[in-house]
Amino acid sequence: PEIDRQSLKWVVQDSYEMGGQNMTDNILEEFQQRYGYDPTPYLPALQGISIGSPDRSDRFLWDLRRLIADKVAYDFVGGFAEVSHKHGLKCWLQNYGHWGFPGEFLQYGGQSDGVSGEFWTGQGIDRYEPRVAASCGHIYNKNIISAESFTSGGVGYKMAPKNLKFLLNWSMAEGINETILHVYIQQAYDNEFPGIDAWFATEFNRHNTWFSQLDLFTGYIRRSNYMLRQGLNVADVAYFIGEDAPKMTGIRHPEIPRGYEYDYINAEVIEKDMKVKDGKLVLPHGTEYKALVLPPQTTMRPELLRKIEQLVKDGATIVSTKIPDRSPSMENYPDADKEVKSLSEKMWKLSCVGVEWNLDSIGIVSSYGKGKIFHNTGLKEVFAELNIKPDFIVDGVSDIDSSSDVFGKKVVSKRSPVIYTHRTDGEREIYFVANQTEKPVEITAQFRVQGKQPELWNATDGSVRLLPDFSEKDGITTVPLKLENLEGYFVVFNAKPESSGTLNPVANFPAPTKSADISTGWTVVFATDSVHRGLENIPFAELKSWPENKNPQIKYYSGTATYSKKFNYNSPGSRIFVEFENVADMAKVRINGQYAGGCWTVPYRVNITGLLVDGENTIEVEVVNKWGNRLIGDSFLPFEQRKVHSYSTKWRSNMPLQESGLIGTVKSLEWK
Repeated sequence: PEIDRQSLKWVVQDSYEMGGQNMTDNILEEFQQRYGYDPTPYLPALQGISIGSPDRSDRFLWDLRRLIADKVAYDFVGGFAEVSHKHGLKCWLQNYGHWGFPGEFLQYGGQSDGVSGEFWTGQGIDRYEPRVAASCGHIYNKNIISAESFTSGGVGYKMAPKNLKFLLNWSMAEGINETILHVYIQQAYDNEFPGIDAWFATEFNRHNTWFSQLDLFTGYIRRSNYMLRQGLNVADVAYFIGEDAPKMTGIRHPEIPRGYEYDYINAEVIEKDMKVKDGKLVLPHGTEYKALVLPPQTTMRPELLRKIEQLVKDGATIVSTKIPDRSPSMENYPDADKEVKSLSEKMWKLSCVGVEWNLDSIGIVSSYGKGKIFHNTGLKEVFAELNIKPDFIVDGVSDIDSSSDVFGKKVVSKRSPVIYTHRTDGEREIYFVANQTEKPVEITAQFRVQGKQPELWNATDGSVRLLPDFSEKDGITTVPLKLENLEGYFVVFNAKPESSGTLNPVANFPAPTKSADISTGWTVVFATDSVHRGLENIPFAELKSWPENKNPQIKYYSGTATYSKKFNYNSPGSRIFVEFENVADMAKVRINGQYAGGCWTVPYRVNITGLLVDGENTIEVEVVNKWGNRLIGDSFLPFEQRKVHSYSTKWRSNMPLQESGLIGTVKSLEWK
């Protein structure tokens, strides 16, 4: 019973991977009721045999595929959700599929309570699933948008959280705000290390070396996810995906200019929910767009075209590259074609409809009712005509190469190294910005915000502070920013400005007023049990990576090691941090026996304000690395002598050792 359940709240439907579907009980009767004609004579078209004419056969196949997609959405997903609700459960779905997915991704996810994308390590930012899930959530009012995160087909235990940050930040910029770590495998035995692992996962289980410090990583995730659930997503463009099925994702044609964002949208939401308010396309829960982009297709059902015509009459802006001249369906054929043709002639103000329309002059703009129709016009020109400024633009950095899969071909393009997403929450504007390069950047960022004070909300440590230097002009607030390599944080605009000035990055990111080097004189304790096989009280004259040590008990060590030393500090200032040049891979710091915090990503900096005393102080740094070095070291031994085993991925003696420990300098930094 639901009353006795403490934890089981959701039932899960993973991504669809079951092959194509084209028949189910009573489908012929349902087909005739839906479309008004008997499908039986056209069934040979399923084997490629033309019935009546190629055009009629194509229309029948379109109707059948659309019906299947609708049934998959309403009967399968919707039915599953209905049964779940009867038992006090909610339905969670990855709203896409592979190997024969028969549905339409937005409508499919729209019938579920929760939706999810996914992304894999080693595959870069080519994955389309996060945007697919985010678009579904934005148009169907699902505020929490999940992602199966860090799925992996690479060598196990190769990754630590800092290696995952690039993809994590990218996924959040795509719209993900619930990061589901993939995967935690239950470890049944306490004496098997690393334990049971999977070839398709990044291991987040209790036997991983850095599990004891995983809270540093999940703290960043939790804070970021929370911020990205506030208010509503901001996007300027809704790309209509068309009505064809099956449909895995949408296309962007014309491409959206830099500095603007988009969602995909489907016919169901346009027909049922979309209205116009103050020239914007709005949905009942508040999501809005400034333009609707039609796909480069010449087919559209008359019911949908009638709704789009009404939207334009009411003041909407639509953008087209092809013009509908017929229905894709055999429903009400040929009258439906005549209606589509008549409506198109009226809307696009052309005397005839046909293939020759594809050759129209570039840049036709027509007024229709209170709205506008842009035909064969780039979105940059559309935004200029409508006086819609970019939402987020950066200066001061060079573009980087980005590869993507377009119609089965790899296309290399240029993109900004700084990505973003924007949410609006009443009087507050929330931007997440992230550096996607392994070099620090200094940028001048322009935000489509006016009359508000910028603040930096750092999800790494939970700190919030003003950004005192910024300027405002013509509805744009310009803020100098610094981002460390792969760093991401939130720029939040609140209330009225408290200050504005000269666009001086020194004011927004001031240098420390005092610095002291504490890099030497450390002693390190490694765990000495039979699995880790370390050493105790080892002096480190210099902070070097463990594999550089000639002693195999340090060279191949994987696990936790504690660095400690004493140092003097006089007259502690108002804000004091300890900063490490390099940490491989995570660290937690104690000052005089009190926990100060941890670090797992650049900048490796921990706030120790209030923990120092005048005179002698003790610092302890607990460092964890990855399993790879011990797995490589044991690969030199006969199998029966090895203390650690990786079940799914094999580490071998010829593999490079992984950087480990505290490396380089350690400094105390003070700000007055």
